[in-house]
Amino acid sequence: QKQMGEMTVEASSGGGMVTATVTGHKSLVGLKIDPEVVSKEDVEMLQDLIVAAINDAHRKVDEAVANQMQGMMGGMKIPGLS
Repeated sequence: QKQMGEMTVEASSGGGMVTATVTGHKSLVGLKIDPEVVSKEDVEMLQDLIVAAINDAHRKVDEAVANQMQGMMGGMKIPGLS
């Protein structure tokens, strides 16, 4: 639990135009938006990029937690954890 709280993961979308930073507990702690992508005419695209970056960051947290759990289990094959 402590390691998860201290972990931060970054993920981006749109070729790095939007970058989200989340903790191991999946709390959003940072969001960077390239000024080039900010446009009144295309707010929907920006929204999609933000959602994609956050979802990717959450996926990366899940992968990191799964890898940590696998390491703690000594590589044991436990149904539902792989």
